[in-house]
Amino acid sequence: MTPATKIMTSGDKDAGRMKQPTVSAGYARALLDFAVSQGAGEGDLLHQSGLDPEALGDPDNRVPLQTYKDLMAAAKDLCGDPALPLHLGAAQNFTEISVVGLICYAAHTMGEALMELNRYGRLVAELDLPGGDSRFQVQEIEGGLWLVDTRADPDSFPEMTEETWSRFICETTRNFPGKPFAKSVHVTHARPAHGDVYEQVMQVPVVFESVRNAIHFYAAWLTMPTHRGNTYAFGVLSERAEALLQDLESSHTTRGHVERILIPVLHKGEASMAKLAAEMGMSRQSLYRRLKAENVSFDALYDDLRHRMAIHYLQSQKVSVNETAYLVGFSDPSSFSRAFKRWTGEAPGSWKRS
Repeated sequence: MTPATKIMTSGDKDAGRMKQPTVSAGYARALLDFAVSQGAGEGDLLHQSGLDPEALGDPDNRVPLQTYKDLMAAAKDLCGDPALPLHLGAAQNFTEISVVGLICYAAHTMGEALMELNRYGRLVAELDLPGGDSRFQVQEIEGGLWLVDTRADPDSFPEMTEETWSRFICETTRNFPGKPFAKSVHVTHARPAHGDVYEQVMQVPVVFESVRNAIHFYAAWLTMPTHRGNTYAFGVLSERAEALLQDLESSHTTRGHVERILIPVLHKGEASMAKLAAEMGMSRQSLYRRLKAENVSFDALYDDLRHRMAIHYLQSQKVSVNETAYLVGFSDPSSFSRAFKRWTGEAPGSWKRS
């Protein structure tokens, strides 16, 4: 888990928080900025949604999915626009929201971009996908090709359906003028009061109360070139996304939860498995069993975290070796030096970037 990637919660300390679905801060920031551009006050939006503004400093931070839902409700209310999700999706390019969008456009065709969207989609939003890991599935139905959104219980948050399909269609129309994509849009939720806005925004027929959330599309779309394919950029961006995905997955483990608690207090050098267990709302034995199930002991986790954080501090060039020793919980710099040599085989000073 890298220190730069944080899951911003409401201060809840129970063990269940590590299973709370999240969205990227960049995704939330895009909604906040759009609502402000439509007349809502940023302070009012933050207050009504409970969104922590500190989370928005890094687009790769995580915020709870429920907070995003609350932000959407606040945005619709404060802007007086029930169709705001449709307008939000229509106005944005995916590349402005997430590294995932940049990866998609670094692919060579739209079909390849769709594969990358499914691969890294959890970085944008963690959703329940009962059909497997691929949220957007191409299915042949009654002789036609459909792009089907397989997320569970979509009607509990139809705003995500509105935002998703309007972005797919309007962004394609904007970036690839004259290229055919959508034939029609189907949604499972009932026709809302602003139902007429759907076709005004997406410019294709819309069917409400359908059996699927899907776009009926032209087959040529899958092989349509992005005209931005870049193997080098794709590799660099994918490496970044893989690191973020690993961080996200670790945040849902007991190990990741323990590390998040330890990092802010690591300098105290007082790590205690019993104290950690109590803070997580479980017994010491329960924490031991959970860590053992992940093939790690508390002592090994603590030692490894000190090792990784020490390297992070040294390479940042913002603190000295002695300050690093203090930050990772060593009261004696010589003890830190011995530990660092055990970890790396080298002295701490050799890890400071020149």
